Amino acid sequence: MARIDVLMPQMGESIAEGTVSKWLKKLGDPVKRDEPLFEISTDKVDAEIPSPTAGVLAEIKVQEGQTVPVQTLVAVIETEKGAAVAAPPAPAPSKPAPAAPPPPASPAPDRPRPPLTAPVGKGGDGTETADERLRRRSTPLVRKIAAEHSVDISTIPGTGFAGRVTKQDILGYIDRGAPGKPPAPSARPLTPTAVTHPTVEPWPGDRVEPFSKIRKITADHMILSRRTSAHVTSFFEVDYTRVAELRRKHKASYAERGVNLTYLAFITKACAENLRRHAVVNAAVSGDNIIYRGDVNIGIAVALEWGLIVPVVKHADELSLVGIARAINDLGERARTKKLLPDEIQRGTFTITNPGVFGSYAGAPIINQPQVAILGVGTIEKRPKVVTLPDGTDTIAIRTLGMVSMSYDHRVVDGADADRFLADVKRMLEDFPEGAI
Repeated sequence: MARIDVLMPQMGESIAEGTVSKWLKKLGDPVKRDEPLFEISTDKVDAEIPSPTAGVLAEIKVQEGQTVPVQTLVAVIETEKGAAVAAPPAPAPSKPAPAAPPPPASPAPDRPRPPLTAPVGKGGDGTETADERLRRRSTPLVRKIAAEHSVDISTIPGTGFAGRVTKQDILGYIDRGAPGKPPAPSARPLTPTAVTHPTVEPWPGDRVEPFSKIRKITADHMILSRRTSAHVTSFFEVDYTRVAELRRKHKASYAERGVNLTYLAFITKACAENLRRHAVVNAAVSGDNIIYRGDVNIGIAVALEWGLIVPVVKHADELSLVGIARAINDLGERARTKKLLPDEIQRGTFTITNPGVFGSYAGAPIINQPQVAILGVGTIEKRPKVVTLPDGTDTIAIRTLGMVSMSYDHRVVDGADADRFLADVKRMLEDFPEGAI
Protein backbone atom coordinates (compact mmCIF):
# COMPACT_ATOMS: atom_id res chain seq x y z
CA MET A 1 0.00 0.00 0.00
CA ALA A 2 1.54 3.30 -1.10
CA ARG A 3 1.28 6.47 0.95
CA ILE A 4 1.71 9.74 -0.95
CA ASP A 5 2.76 12.91 0.87
CA VAL A 6 0.97 16.15 0.00
CA LEU A 7 3.17 19.21 0.63
CA MET A 8 2.45 22.92 0.93
CA PRO A 9 3.27 24.13 -2.61
CA GLN A 10 5.59 27.00 -3.53
CA MET A 11 3.22 29.69 -4.85
CA GLY A 12 5.96 31.90 -6.25
CA GLU A 13 9.61 32.67 -5.74
CA SER A 14 8.90 35.30 -3.08
CA ILE A 15 6.33 33.21 -1.16
CA ALA A 16 7.78 31.41 1.88
CA GLU A 17 4.61 30.05 3.49
CA GLY A 18 0.92 29.42 2.95
CA THR A 19 -2.28 29.11 4.97
CA VAL A 20 -4.73 26.25 4.59
CA SER A 21 -7.96 28.23 4.31
CA LYS A 22 -10.34 25.33 3.68
CA TRP A 23 -10.27 21.56 3.33
CA LEU A 24 -12.44 20.42 0.42
CA LYS A 25 -12.23 16.75 1.48
CA LYS A 26 -12.67 15.08 4.88
CA LEU A 27 -10.66 12.27 6.42
CA GLY A 28 -11.57 9.02 4.72
CA ASP A 29 -12.98 10.68 1.61
CA PRO A 30 -11.97 9.21 -1.74
CA VAL A 31 -10.17 11.62 -4.03
CA LYS A 32 -9.37 11.55 -7.73
CA ARG A 33 -6.11 12.63 -9.27
CA ASP A 34 -6.15 16.42 -9.90
CA GLU A 35 -9.39 16.81 -7.93
CA PRO A 36 -9.31 19.92 -5.67
CA LEU A 37 -8.15 18.78 -2.24
CA PHE A 38 -7.79 21.99 -0.21
CA GLU A 39 -7.62 25.76 -0.62
CA ILE A 40 -4.61 27.82 0.36
CA SER A 41 -4.10 31.53 0.80
CA THR A 42 -0.91 33.59 0.67
CA ASP A 43 -0.31 37.32 0.61
CA LYS A 44 -0.43 37.15 -3.19
CA VAL A 45 -2.34 34.10 -4.37
CA ASP A 46 -5.43 32.14 -3.36
CA ALA A 47 -5.70 28.79 -5.07
CA GLU A 48 -7.27 25.35 -4.98
CA ILE A 49 -4.59 22.66 -4.66
CA PRO A 50 -5.31 19.45 -6.58
CA SER A 51 -4.61 15.98 -5.32
CA PRO A 52 -1.38 14.52 -6.72
CA THR A 53 -2.88 11.05 -6.94
CA ALA A 54 -6.09 9.04 -6.65
CA GLY A 55 -6.80 7.36 -3.34
CA VAL A 56 -8.19 8.06 0.13
CA LEU A 57 -7.38 11.07 2.32
CA ALA A 58 -5.77 9.19 5.21
CA GLU A 59 -4.16 12.00 7.25
CA ILE A 60 -4.59 15.75 7.62
CA LYS A 61 -1.47 17.28 9.11
CA VAL A 62 -2.34 20.99 8.83
CA GLN A 63 -5.70 22.30 10.00
CA GLU A 64 -7.78 25.10 8.50
CA GLY A 65 -6.37 28.52 9.39
CA GLN A 66 -2.89 27.16 10.11
CA THR A 67 0.08 28.82 8.34
CA VAL A 68 3.13 26.69 7.55
CA PRO A 69 6.31 27.04 5.46
CA VAL A 70 6.35 25.76 1.89
CA GLN A 71 7.22 22.07 1.51
CA THR A 72 5.60 21.29 4.89
CA LEU A 73 3.74 17.98 5.00
CA VAL A 74 0.04 18.89 4.74
CA ALA A 75 -1.69 15.55 4.21
CA VAL A 76 -1.16 11.89 3.34
CA ILE A 77 -3.12 9.99 0.69
CA GLU A 78 -3.42 6.20 0.69
CA THR A 79 -3.48 5.00 -2.89
CA GLU A 80 -5.51 1.85 -2.13
CA LYS A 81 -9.21 2.60 -2.24
CA GLY A 82 -10.85 2.01 1.12
CA ALA A 83 -7.59 2.11 3.07
CA ALA A 84 -8.04 2.72 6.76
CA VAL A 85 -7.72 6.29 7.98
CA ALA A 86 -4.76 6.81 10.30
CA ALA A 87 -5.83 7.67 13.83
CA PRO A 88 -4.02 10.36 15.82
CA PRO A 89 -1.22 8.88 17.95
CA ALA A 90 -2.26 8.05 21.51
CA PRO A 91 -0.15 9.34 24.40
CA ALA A 92 2.35 6.82 25.72
CA PRO A 93 1.09 5.05 28.90
CA SER A 94 2.95 5.67 32.13
CA LYS A 95 3.31 1.90 32.70
CA PRO A 96 3.04 -1.15 30.47
CA ALA A 97 -0.53 -1.98 29.56
CA PRO A 98 -1.83 -5.54 29.21
CA ALA A 99 -1.61 -6.89 25.72
CA ALA A 100 -4.85 -6.66 23.77
CA PRO A 101 -5.94 -8.90 20.93
CA PRO A 102 -5.31 -7.35 17.54
CA PRO A 103 -8.26 -5.72 15.74
CA PRO A 104 -9.75 -7.58 12.77
CA ALA A 105 -8.15 -5.15 10.30
CA SER A 106 -5.27 -2.83 11.14
CA PRO A 107 -3.99 0.12 9.13
CA ALA A 108 -1.11 -0.68 6.88
CA PRO A 109 2.27 0.57 8.10
CA ASP A 110 3.95 3.57 6.54
CA ARG A 111 6.05 2.74 3.53
CA PRO A 112 9.80 3.07 4.19
CA ARG A 113 11.13 6.56 3.52
CA PRO A 114 14.79 6.72 2.44
CA PRO A 115 16.99 9.41 4.01
CA LEU A 116 17.55 12.63 2.08
CA THR A 117 20.86 14.11 3.27
CA ALA A 118 20.99 12.90 6.82
CA PRO A 119 20.29 9.66 8.71
CA VAL A 120 16.66 9.21 9.70
CA GLY A 121 15.97 9.55 13.40
CA LYS A 122 14.07 6.80 15.16
CA GLY A 123 11.39 6.82 17.78
CA GLY A 124 11.29 4.54 20.79
CA ASP A 125 10.00 1.63 18.74
CA GLY A 126 12.62 2.09 16.03
CA THR A 127 10.32 3.94 13.62
CA GLU A 128 10.69 7.54 12.53
CA THR A 129 8.54 9.91 14.59
CA ALA A 130 6.42 12.65 13.02
CA ASP A 131 8.66 15.39 14.45
CA GLU A 132 11.78 13.64 13.19
CA ARG A 133 10.27 13.25 9.73
CA LEU A 134 9.25 16.92 9.57
CA ARG A 135 12.72 17.95 10.76
CA ARG A 136 14.36 15.80 8.09
CA ARG A 137 12.06 17.06 5.37
CA SER A 138 13.73 20.42 4.98
CA THR A 139 13.30 22.45 1.81
CA PRO A 140 15.15 21.46 -1.38
CA LEU A 141 17.28 24.61 -1.07
CA VAL A 142 18.43 23.66 2.46
CA ARG A 143 19.21 20.10 1.36
CA LYS A 144 21.18 21.46 -1.61
CA ILE A 145 23.26 23.78 0.59
CA ALA A 146 23.83 20.91 3.06
CA ALA A 147 25.01 18.58 0.31
CA GLU A 148 27.37 21.19 -1.16
CA HIS A 149 28.95 21.82 2.25
CA SER A 150 28.88 18.17 3.42
CA VAL A 151 26.71 19.15 6.38
CA ASP A 152 24.53 16.65 8.25
CA ILE A 153 21.16 18.39 8.68
CA SER A 154 20.32 16.30 11.74
CA THR A 155 23.16 18.03 13.66
CA ILE A 156 21.74 21.55 13.17
CA PRO A 157 19.27 23.01 15.69
CA GLY A 158 16.24 24.00 13.64
CA THR A 159 14.08 27.07 14.29
CA GLY A 160 11.40 26.31 11.71
CA PHE A 161 8.06 24.55 11.99
CA ALA A 162 8.41 21.36 14.09
CA GLY A 163 12.14 22.04 14.43
CA ARG A 164 12.82 22.01 10.71
CA VAL A 165 16.12 23.48 9.56
CA THR A 166 15.58 26.72 7.63
CA LYS A 167 17.88 28.41 5.14
CA GLN A 168 18.90 30.92 7.81
CA ASP A 169 19.71 28.04 10.20
CA ILE A 170 22.06 26.27 7.81
CA LEU A 171 23.70 29.47 6.52
CA GLY A 172 24.34 30.59 10.08
CA TYR A 173 25.71 27.15 10.93
CA ILE A 174 28.12 27.33 7.99
CA ASP A 175 29.13 30.95 8.73
CA ARG A 176 30.05 29.96 12.29
CA GLY A 177 32.70 27.64 10.89
CA ALA A 178 30.85 24.33 11.02
CA PRO A 179 32.89 21.33 9.89
CA GLY A 180 32.54 20.31 6.30
CA LYS A 181 34.49 20.65 3.12
CA PRO A 182 34.04 23.84 1.08
CA PRO A 183 32.24 23.45 -2.23
CA ALA A 184 34.24 23.12 -5.39
CA PRO A 185 34.40 26.35 -7.46
CA SER A 186 32.11 24.88 -10.12
CA ALA A 187 29.53 23.80 -7.52
CA ARG A 188 29.37 26.84 -5.26
CA PRO A 189 25.94 27.69 -3.83
CA LEU A 190 23.80 29.86 -6.08
CA THR A 191 22.08 31.55 -3.13
CA PRO A 192 24.03 34.39 -1.45
CA THR A 193 24.04 34.80 2.31
CA ALA A 194 21.08 36.38 4.06
CA VAL A 195 20.55 40.12 3.77
CA THR A 196 21.06 42.41 6.75
CA HIS A 197 19.60 45.89 6.31
CA PRO A 198 21.31 48.79 8.13
CA THR A 199 19.38 50.51 10.90
CA VAL A 200 18.57 54.22 11.02
CA GLU A 201 17.62 56.24 14.09
CA PRO A 202 14.03 57.53 13.96
CA TRP A 203 13.49 61.20 14.76
CA PRO A 204 10.77 62.64 17.01
CA GLY A 205 7.45 62.62 15.15
CA ASP A 206 8.47 59.79 12.82
CA ARG A 207 6.29 56.72 12.47
CA VAL A 208 8.15 53.38 12.56
CA GLU A 209 6.39 50.53 10.77
CA PRO A 210 7.94 47.05 10.59
CA PHE A 211 8.34 45.43 7.18
CA SER A 212 5.41 43.30 6.18
CA LYS A 213 6.37 39.76 5.26
CA ILE A 214 6.09 40.47 1.55
CA ARG A 215 8.00 43.75 1.80
CA LYS A 216 10.82 41.96 3.65
CA ILE A 217 10.96 39.20 1.03
CA THR A 218 10.88 41.72 -1.82
CA ALA A 219 13.61 43.83 -0.22
CA ASP A 220 15.84 40.80 0.29
CA HIS A 221 15.29 39.53 -3.26
CA MET A 222 16.11 42.89 -4.81
CA ILE A 223 19.36 43.17 -2.83
CA LEU A 224 20.31 39.56 -3.61
CA SER A 225 19.65 40.12 -7.32
CA ARG A 226 21.89 43.18 -7.38
CA ARG A 227 24.59 41.24 -5.55
CA THR A 228 24.27 38.23 -7.86
CA SER A 229 24.07 39.80 -11.32
CA ALA A 230 26.28 42.43 -12.95
CA HIS A 231 23.44 44.76 -13.91
CA VAL A 232 23.70 46.87 -17.07
CA THR A 233 20.77 48.65 -18.75
CA SER A 234 20.29 49.65 -22.40
CA PHE A 235 17.61 52.10 -23.62
CA PHE A 236 15.89 52.23 -27.02
CA GLU A 237 13.18 54.56 -28.32
CA VAL A 238 10.44 52.79 -30.24
CA ASP A 239 8.05 54.36 -32.75
CA TYR A 240 4.71 52.65 -32.03
CA THR A 241 2.79 54.46 -34.79
CA ARG A 242 2.40 51.26 -36.81
CA VAL A 243 1.21 49.35 -33.73
CA ALA A 244 -1.25 52.16 -32.91
CA GLU A 245 -2.74 51.90 -36.39
CA LEU A 246 -3.11 48.12 -36.11
CA ARG A 247 -4.75 48.46 -32.70
CA ARG A 248 -7.30 50.93 -34.07
CA LYS A 249 -7.99 48.62 -36.99
CA HIS A 250 -8.37 45.37 -35.05
CA LYS A 251 -9.33 46.35 -31.51
CA ALA A 252 -13.07 45.97 -32.10
CA SER A 253 -12.76 42.51 -33.62
CA TYR A 254 -10.56 41.40 -30.72
CA ALA A 255 -13.09 42.80 -28.25
CA GLU A 256 -15.82 40.71 -29.91
CA ARG A 257 -13.73 37.66 -28.98
CA GLY A 258 -13.39 38.92 -25.41
CA VAL A 259 -9.76 40.02 -25.78
CA ASN A 260 -8.31 43.45 -25.00
CA LEU A 261 -5.63 44.22 -27.62
CA THR A 262 -3.01 46.19 -25.69
CA TYR A 263 0.41 47.56 -26.58
CA LEU A 264 1.83 45.06 -24.10
CA ALA A 265 0.54 42.17 -26.23
CA PHE A 266 2.47 43.50 -29.26
CA ILE A 267 5.61 44.00 -27.15
CA THR A 268 5.36 40.49 -25.70
CA LYS A 269 4.88 39.03 -29.17
CA ALA A 270 7.95 40.88 -30.47
CA CYS A 271 10.04 39.63 -27.55
CA ALA A 272 8.79 36.06 -27.95
CA GLU A 273 9.65 36.05 -31.66
CA ASN A 274 13.22 37.21 -30.95
CA LEU A 275 14.19 35.39 -27.76
CA ARG A 276 14.72 32.15 -29.66
CA ARG A 277 17.06 33.97 -32.05
CA HIS A 278 18.98 35.56 -29.16
CA ALA A 279 19.29 32.55 -26.88
CA VAL A 280 21.68 34.14 -24.39
CA VAL A 281 18.94 36.59 -23.35
CA ASN A 282 16.65 33.61 -22.63
CA ALA A 283 19.09 31.92 -20.26
CA ALA A 284 20.16 31.43 -16.64
CA VAL A 285 23.49 31.16 -14.82
CA SER A 286 24.25 28.02 -12.80
CA GLY A 287 27.65 28.11 -11.14
CA ASP A 288 30.16 28.40 -13.97
CA ASN A 289 27.62 27.22 -16.55
CA ILE A 290 25.07 28.94 -18.78
CA ILE A 291 21.68 27.25 -19.08
CA TYR A 292 20.08 28.07 -22.42
CA ARG A 293 16.38 27.57 -21.80
CA GLY A 294 14.54 25.31 -24.23
CA ASP A 295 11.22 27.09 -23.58
CA VAL A 296 10.29 30.73 -24.06
CA ASN A 297 8.20 31.56 -20.98
CA ILE A 298 7.62 35.28 -20.52
CA GLY A 299 6.68 36.64 -17.10
CA ILE A 300 4.44 39.70 -17.04
CA ALA A 301 4.82 41.76 -13.85
CA VAL A 302 1.44 42.74 -12.37
CA ALA A 303 1.28 45.48 -9.73
CA LEU A 304 -1.29 44.76 -7.02
CA GLU A 305 -2.40 46.72 -3.97
CA TRP A 306 -0.66 44.18 -1.72
CA GLY A 307 2.53 43.68 -3.73
CA LEU A 308 3.90 42.49 -7.04
CA ILE A 309 3.43 39.15 -8.79
CA VAL A 310 4.76 37.83 -12.10
CA PRO A 311 2.46 35.32 -13.83
CA VAL A 312 4.07 33.54 -16.76
CA VAL A 313 2.89 33.16 -20.36
CA LYS A 314 4.19 29.68 -21.16
CA HIS A 315 5.56 28.83 -24.64
CA ALA A 316 4.94 32.42 -25.74
CA ASP A 317 6.88 31.89 -28.98
CA GLU A 318 4.30 29.32 -30.07
CA LEU A 319 1.32 31.66 -29.53
CA SER A 320 -0.33 34.01 -31.99
CA LEU A 321 -0.89 37.65 -31.10
CA VAL A 322 -4.47 36.89 -30.06
CA GLY A 323 -3.22 33.97 -27.95
CA ILE A 324 -0.70 36.19 -26.17
CA ALA A 325 -3.25 38.96 -25.65
CA ARG A 326 -5.77 36.48 -24.25
CA ALA A 327 -3.16 34.96 -21.90
CA ILE A 328 -2.07 38.38 -20.59
CA ASN A 329 -5.70 39.43 -20.01
CA ASP A 330 -6.54 36.17 -18.25
CA LEU A 331 -3.43 35.99 -16.05
CA GLY A 332 -3.70 39.66 -15.07
CA GLU A 333 -7.35 39.33 -14.08
CA ARG A 334 -6.76 36.19 -12.02
CA ALA A 335 -3.72 37.77 -10.37
CA ARG A 336 -5.92 40.65 -9.20
CA THR A 337 -8.59 38.23 -7.91
CA LYS A 338 -6.04 35.84 -6.31
CA LYS A 339 -7.04 32.93 -8.54
CA LEU A 340 -3.69 32.04 -10.09
CA LEU A 341 -2.52 28.43 -9.96
CA PRO A 342 0.95 27.62 -8.61
CA ASP A 343 2.32 26.57 -12.00
CA GLU A 344 1.28 29.89 -13.55
CA ILE A 345 3.84 31.90 -11.57
CA GLN A 346 6.82 29.61 -12.06
CA ARG A 347 9.41 28.66 -14.70
CA GLY A 348 9.71 32.07 -16.34
CA THR A 349 12.70 32.58 -18.63
CA PHE A 350 12.36 36.34 -19.34
CA THR A 351 10.33 39.11 -17.69
CA ILE A 352 8.52 42.23 -18.89
CA THR A 353 7.55 45.00 -16.47
CA ASN A 354 5.38 47.91 -17.56
CA PRO A 355 5.79 50.95 -15.28
CA GLY A 356 4.74 53.09 -18.25
CA VAL A 357 1.10 52.57 -17.26
CA PHE A 358 1.84 54.87 -14.30
CA GLY A 359 3.47 57.52 -16.51
CA SER A 360 7.12 56.52 -16.12
CA TYR A 361 9.24 57.66 -19.07
CA ALA A 362 11.90 54.94 -18.62
CA GLY A 363 13.56 52.94 -15.89
CA ALA A 364 16.23 50.38 -15.06
CA PRO A 365 14.43 47.34 -13.64
CA ILE A 366 16.12 44.74 -11.44
CA ILE A 367 16.56 41.28 -12.92
CA ASN A 368 14.15 38.59 -11.77
CA GLN A 369 16.52 35.84 -10.59
CA PRO A 370 17.62 33.39 -11.89
CA GLN A 371 16.88 34.96 -15.28
CA VAL A 372 19.46 37.13 -17.02
CA ALA A 373 17.32 39.92 -18.49
CA ILE A 374 14.18 41.99 -17.85
CA LEU A 375 12.48 44.45 -20.21
CA GLY A 376 11.00 47.69 -18.90
CA VAL A 377 8.28 49.45 -20.91
CA GLY A 378 7.98 53.22 -20.58
CA THR A 379 4.88 55.31 -21.15
CA ILE A 380 3.58 55.37 -24.74
CA GLU A 381 2.38 58.77 -25.94
CA LYS A 382 2.29 61.11 -28.91
CA ARG A 383 5.41 63.27 -29.26
CA PRO A 384 7.07 65.30 -32.01
CA LYS A 385 9.76 63.53 -33.99
CA VAL A 386 11.96 64.36 -36.95
CA VAL A 387 11.08 62.01 -39.82
CA THR A 388 12.56 61.69 -43.27
CA LEU A 389 10.13 61.92 -46.19
CA PRO A 390 10.42 59.74 -49.32
CA ASP A 391 12.08 62.60 -51.21
CA GLY A 392 14.85 62.73 -48.57
CA THR A 393 13.72 65.92 -46.84
CA ASP A 394 13.14 66.07 -43.11
CA THR A 395 10.06 67.26 -41.28
CA ILE A 396 8.62 67.24 -37.78
CA ALA A 397 5.68 64.87 -37.34
CA ILE A 398 3.48 63.70 -34.49
CA ARG A 399 4.33 60.06 -33.76
CA THR A 400 3.35 57.55 -31.08
CA LEU A 401 6.59 56.98 -29.17
CA GLY A 402 7.84 55.17 -26.08
CA MET A 403 11.04 53.99 -24.46
CA VAL A 404 12.00 50.40 -23.74
CA SER A 405 14.87 49.51 -21.45
CA MET A 406 16.46 46.18 -20.72
CA SER A 407 18.54 45.34 -17.67
CA TYR A 408 20.75 42.34 -18.31
CA ASP A 409 23.37 40.27 -16.51
CA HIS A 410 26.75 41.28 -17.93
CA ARG A 411 28.30 38.07 -16.63
CA VAL A 412 26.83 36.30 -19.67
CA VAL A 413 25.05 38.92 -21.79
CA ASP A 414 27.39 41.35 -23.52
CA GLY A 415 26.23 44.83 -24.53
CA ALA A 416 26.26 43.84 -28.20
CA ASP A 417 24.03 40.82 -27.46
CA ALA A 418 21.53 42.95 -25.57
CA ASP A 419 21.46 45.73 -28.15
CA ARG A 420 21.04 43.33 -31.07
CA PHE A 421 18.06 41.78 -29.30
CA LEU A 422 16.51 45.18 -28.56
CA ALA A 423 17.15 46.36 -32.12
CA ASP A 424 15.25 43.35 -33.49
CA VAL A 425 12.37 43.93 -31.06
CA LYS A 426 12.26 47.61 -32.08
CA ARG A 427 12.36 46.70 -35.78
CA MET A 428 9.42 44.32 -35.46
CA LEU A 429 7.31 46.79 -33.49
CA GLU A 430 7.95 49.61 -35.95
CA ASP A 431 7.11 47.42 -38.96
CA PHE A 432 4.74 44.91 -37.36
CA PRO A 433 3.55 42.43 -40.02
CA GLU A 434 -0.15 42.42 -40.85
CA GLY A 435 0.01 38.64 -41.08
CA ALA A 436 0.92 38.38 -37.39
CA ILE A 437 -2.37 39.94 -36.31
